[in-house]
Amino acid sequence: MRHLPLLFTAVFAAFSHAEDIRHQPPKDLNGYFPFNPPSSLSEWDTRREQVRRQILVAEGLWPMPAKTPLNAVIHGKVEGDGFTVERVYFESAPGFYVTGSLWKPKTIKGKVPAVMFAHGHWKDARLSLSEPQKVREEIAIGAERFEKGGSSIFQSLCVQLARMGCIVWQWDMLSDSDSIQFSREIVHTFAKQRPEANQTENWGLYSPQAEAHLQSIMGLQTWNAVRGLDFLLSLPEVDPERTAITGASGGGTQTMLLAAIDDRIKLSFPCVMVSTSMQGGCTCENASLLRIGTGNVEFAGLFAPKPQGMNTADDWTKELATKGFPDLQKLYATHGKKDNVFLLRGEHFKHNYNAVTRSAFYTFVNKHFKLGFPSPVIEQDYEPLTKEQLTVWDEKHPAPKAADPEFERKLLKYFAEDADKQLQAADPQVLRQGIESILGRTYDQAGKVEWTLKDKQDRGNHLEMTGTLTNKTHSEEMNVTWLYPKQWNNRVVIWLDDKGRSGIANDDVKQLVAAGNAVVGVDLLFQGGEPVKQTRVVANPREFAGYTFGYNHALFAQRVHDVLSVVTFLRNTKVGSHPNPKTVCLAAFGAQTGPIAVASLALAGEHVDRAAVSTHGFRFGKVLDYRDPMFLPGGAKYRDLPGMLSLYDPNRRWVAGENENRKPTANDWLMQ
Repeated sequence: MRHLPLLFTAVFAAFSHAEDIRHQPPKDLNGYFPFNPPSSLSEWDTRREQVRRQILVAEGLWPMPAKTPLNAVIHGKVEGDGFTVERVYFESAPGFYVTGSLWKPKTIKGKVPAVMFAHGHWKDARLSLSEPQKVREEIAIGAERFEKGGSSIFQSLCVQLARMGCIVWQWDMLSDSDSIQFSREIVHTFAKQRPEANQTENWGLYSPQAEAHLQSIMGLQTWNAVRGLDFLLSLPEVDPERTAITGASGGGTQTMLLAAIDDRIKLSFPCVMVSTSMQGGCTCENASLLRIGTGNVEFAGLFAPKPQGMNTADDWTKELATKGFPDLQKLYATHGKKDNVFLLRGEHFKHNYNAVTRSAFYTFVNKHFKLGFPSPVIEQDYEPLTKEQLTVWDEKHPAPKAADPEFERKLLKYFAEDADKQLQAADPQVLRQGIESILGRTYDQAGKVEWTLKDKQDRGNHLEMTGTLTNKTHSEEMNVTWLYPKQWNNRVVIWLDDKGRSGIANDDVKQLVAAGNAVVGVDLLFQGGEPVKQTRVVANPREFAGYTFGYNHALFAQRVHDVLSVVTFLRNTKVGSHPNPKTVCLAAFGAQTGPIAVASLALAGEHVDRAAVSTHGFRFGKVLDYRDPMFLPGGAKYRDLPGMLSLYDPNRRWVAGENENRKPTANDWLMQ
């Protein structure tokens, strides 16, 4: 008998196991989201690219959709004291209208700075005026300066910037003011899944199919912001080297995200949203995959070292000065630009974009765009415009149909078909990176895995050993059973079964062991007991997948992580002087574990020498419940399961369920 490798016979370990972190309650938007700045720029460059891609993937922008003609319409010019304003609408995608106001200096000489202004959860933000009593109350506490100008924080900022020589694009968020193609209920208050929208064809937002294609309100709004910047830069008067974006609350979220993903923005000023605390409570501020392992402070950090300001208020940002902002300062200092990041303390004010905060923004723009005004810049009063002067739609410019479910489905179908076209034309690496992002871990990120033996039994021609594999890097555990032949051929077969490790008690496994193959059975996450019929979700009662899967990996992805842990243990863990197995194989024939194995192969690649799987024809795009154990955000977008299968060498695999030309038997293939 060969000497038994210590890889499989490690003595009972003296150390104790950390509890699998995944058994804790899932994280939600009210958790703690610290940012740990890197120690070097090279380390940050890698991390920055990873998080930036995560944002793009989560928002359905990887690859970027086709940029179709904007067909911009500009009309209804109004002249004011030192400024002009025009009504604008354009198509961010065919038939999908972005509406807003374009503010300009009354006199323009040469190229001038441009500012994008995103509003948050102020109803009819661009078109409404505050009640006089409310304005007086704001003046009394020092939040506003003028009874007229204080009636609209949105007009105030646009007028002042135009007077300072800037062009301003202030556009409507979905369902607000003139943006009427989606209802407020769909955009902001969605609560219950809609059976009529939950279809494998012609689906609607929030359905499992929309999530599987990474289609969300947040993604649509960010796409509108990207196209808004396209529109702004198409204006001949705009200086492309002096472009800024600002916004508060939900507008602060949009500010952070556009600044993070679009290098054309040169200055950013997100208000009352940069925080290690609450990350944005609305359905328009969340998307599946978006904040897994990251958060708003790091999103802001992606803009470094370019000039960036932010503020605090008596809300979830009130601790930013001590939690989060010092880390941003450290990141900027690593770039040699510590003075480029600025914090306005304002905890004595409630959630706001008031005159004090606006003055800080004007002063920041004045400094970095070299406008030459005395500092600090103080806002001046003006005569507010009426709704009738600003509204985009009129008899000559009729509005599209409001809150049309058919338009919603048509738009999502358009983006799904466009994504397919973009993937076909893109470098194959785009597909791989998309799949890696939705699965949330690469092989190189699998981590350090250790083995603890709990029991060993002599079964005649083989040893049966039970124990635990602990991923020390990610604080994850799985129970495993090894069947180790006494005449081992240096080959290990990882056997996945829908029942977990108990599934190795079958004739096919006995045949493999008799032929000298070691077999390891694994309890993937939540296997080994009653089968999981519905996955856990956060306590939020609203039936939106993004509230759970925007902060936590789906169970499908977590089980893929377990498979990677087993593979990396076999490949990378050496005990004593004994070698790792020469050959590592993967076998999975269950309705759940077959697709899990395919996804694992896409990540593990050549680290698995041979594989035999049955997919049962599974498709993520057919899953009809976001709590299904097989639900995976983005799973359908990247060519569904066949896309994952395409990333693994066809010469290494035996596949059933996909009409492939199979070898005689799976076991024969594994033992070749």
